[in-house]
Amino acid sequence: MGDRVIQFGSILALGGAIAGAALTQPKLVDVADREELRYTDVSIDGAPPIVAIGTAIGALRGLIVDYLWIKVTLQKEKGLLYEVMADADLITKLQPRFPDVWAFHGHNMAYNISVMTNTQDERWAWVNAGINLVRNKGIRYNPNDLILGKELSFWFSHKLDGVADDAHLFYKRKFAEEWTYILGPAPYDYDQRLAWMKSIADAPDTLEVLEQKVPGTTEFIANLSQRLKPLGARYEFAVDKRFLDLYGQWLARKNSPYAKALNIRASSEGAAALVGIFDSTFGDEKNREVADKLVAFLRKRVLLDSYNMDPQLMYEFTRDTGPLDWRHPAAHALYWARRGMLFGEDRMLRDELEAFKVINNDRQEIQAMQALARSGLVSYDPFSGDNVTRLNDPRWILVLDRYFEKLYEKHYETRGAGADTFTNLHENFMRQAVRELYRLGDIEGAQKILTRLDTLYGTGSFNPNTQYQKPLEDFVRDQLYGEFEMQPEVVRSDVYAALERGFREGLLLDNEKLLEDSLKYARDLTRYFRETRFNDFVNKFGEGRMKDVLGTLEDSIPAVFTKIMLDTSQPMLDRLVIYRKAPDDLKLAIYDRVKPTLEREYAVARLSQTGMPFAQAFPEPPGLAEYRKEQEAAARAREEAKKSDNTSEAQRK
Repeated sequence: MGDRVIQFGSILALGGAIAGAALTQPKLVDVADREELRYTDVSIDGAPPIVAIGTAIGALRGLIVDYLWIKVTLQKEKGLLYEVMADADLITKLQPRFPDVWAFHGHNMAYNISVMTNTQDERWAWVNAGINLVRNKGIRYNPNDLILGKELSFWFSHKLDGVADDAHLFYKRKFAEEWTYILGPAPYDYDQRLAWMKSIADAPDTLEVLEQKVPGTTEFIANLSQRLKPLGARYEFAVDKRFLDLYGQWLARKNSPYAKALNIRASSEGAAALVGIFDSTFGDEKNREVADKLVAFLRKRVLLDSYNMDPQLMYEFTRDTGPLDWRHPAAHALYWARRGMLFGEDRMLRDELEAFKVINNDRQEIQAMQALARSGLVSYDPFSGDNVTRLNDPRWILVLDRYFEKLYEKHYETRGAGADTFTNLHENFMRQAVRELYRLGDIEGAQKILTRLDTLYGTGSFNPNTQYQKPLEDFVRDQLYGEFEMQPEVVRSDVYAALERGFREGLLLDNEKLLEDSLKYARDLTRYFRETRFNDFVNKFGEGRMKDVLGTLEDSIPAVFTKIMLDTSQPMLDRLVIYRKAPDDLKLAIYDRVKPTLEREYAVARLSQTGMPFAQAFPEPPGLAEYRKEQEAAARAREEAKKSDNTSEAQRK
């Protein structure tokens, strides 16, 4: 009897609990929805029955997600790439507010699946899909998550800006093309670049507001829409990425030397008609103000809607860091790392055990700045078929100096000597900056950095020393030669790097001083090693310590110029410009070396379609016949000397 009473009482208690849960659940769900605390209990369109059941019975959702994760892993092993994409999409819909899900599947697409494809286009599609998944969806659901921003930043730095992937040059071309169409080339002048980004950030949020603020906008759009209507839906006016791409392609073609030289025309009647319509609307000087305002508005909406990027933050980051060019992947790496810092690091810093994540994110941002210092000057013509031109941008040196100090102060009290992780990076970078500015001819700038190094790490440090008290020229020389004597193999790479920069930037940018300094540096270093006391050193195996290095340096100038002329990653038009601006004596030294290969490359390059023959594009330097005779005579003399030495050696034996 007692057992039955207990059972009956338990049933009543269970019924009361169920009734109470039924009454309180709507309120809890409402709060969860309002505060964005839950995943989803809504059945997903097109999902398999097991997923529909799992979402209907909330308690089973975790099991369903586990099942899908296992299924995705098995599908990936079988190479079922598109099935992986579909199930990954289901997982993110079931757990949209679980950042690790987005990071895992984005990385899976960008790294694991992309390398299993067969073409560069397929590989780029998967890399882009992984980036889009996190950028356009994951961060929208988790706007305050630092880790997603850091992961995204790393993909831009490593996958797109790095060289680890065999298709990295293809990625760089596709990325530069995409952002050329979205935003166009960035002005070189820093103030103009700020104004350019601010015009987009300050654009109205809606088309209605734009029409109210800018007289003539309504009429302009009405005229444009009416003229586009006969071309069909593909070309109709709309505030979306599709239409902005059409405008971007028109603008890029209009400003492209290649398109003009090759007389590149639209690929269809509709596209040709579009060019004419844009020429008479956006290209009409009478519409300049209205057109510029409309384009700024379109760019703002596309950045927000299609890329989840805030133009106001893009402007502020340009203002507060340096000259960002959004055609460069490192600019996006900086954006997402800094955005993660702004919106997500407060929660991390409250927990000492999570502080290392903030440090890693800050490292990601400053590495992006270093990448921009090395290659932040971007030039790209989408119609050329060439690779992206990326040159050194020394304007980032002072930016990095200031930011290193800021990071040191920020992490001074972080657990595990967090600030010290940045000091070695800072000191090494600034030492290199002294050398770089000195080679550029910016003596005053180099001296300022040397003085700052002395204040931070020399006589003004906790362990005072005089390493930065030397005269600037002595510091640069001692730093270089001291390192070279310890590691002579570094000589060749350093000289090659200096010469490459001198030829690429000195000739392309008409910086005669940079080219002159690079050539002088190579010659002075060769002379130094020819005369140094280490030159006659022979090790126990009978090998000369400096013999091979010195021999390479003797030929360093023509060797590097040959490399640049045959470097397929360098646009053909750039190589043409570099060749034509090079001194005749240098052309003589490399012409016969590069002509066969360069002529074959030129024959299939788009530049050859202008009708300009190779002999006109890369003409023989004057005096080539005489130079060939001199080289032949020198070769015969060396051969005779070699025979004479062999004869003498045989007689001695």
